[in-house]
Amino acid sequence: MEYIIFAVIAYLLGSIPSGLIVGKIGYNIDIREHGSGNLGGTNTFRVLGIKAGIIVTLADILKGTLATLIPLFAEADVYRLAIGIFAVIGHTYPLFAKFKGGKAVATSGGIILGVSPILFIIMILTFLLSLYISKYVSLSSMITGVVAVIASVFLGNIGLIIVTAALTLFVIYRHTANIKRIINKTEPKIKWM
Repeated sequence: MEYIIFAVIAYLLGSIPSGLIVGKIGYNIDIREHGSGNLGGTNTFRVLGIKAGIIVTLADILKGTLATLIPLFAEADVYRLAIGIFAVIGHTYPLFAKFKGGKAVATSGGIILGVSPILFIIMILTFLLSLYISKYVSLSSMITGVVAVIASVFLGNIGLIIVTAALTLFVIYRHTANIKRIINKTEPKIKWM
């Protein structure tokens, strides 16, 4: 019963459409009608700018982290990574935004932050390095996932390995269109100042 309650809470947390909220309240813009139409941080950066992009990305990370911490607050004996997955599902298929959400990157990172801050730091460093070299947010996200799986093996936590691998596969699946655009050289690159 505890698992069901926490899973529902995590899903609802994940369903909070940060990009939509920031866009409408701060800029009177429905982010879904601009750029890629995605509710995640990347589209927010492109459409609304750096400040909004940072706010949305941090909010999306926080959703995943909070989902893994709720069982701790309740002193419940449940597997926190499993609960966190429901936040990712909520973020990707949000109840409050017609089930069309982000691509699971930031919220997945938030889950990892909630259970393994060391792995999260490795992921952030990998993402930034990949982004600096490739200038592709999508490619950097996928590379970060693969590196996270490898790093989790060295951390020796079988549950972390399984969940990280599952999240990485899901992130890659969510980026299928991006992969095609990268191959066709039509994927947008970020511009470093």
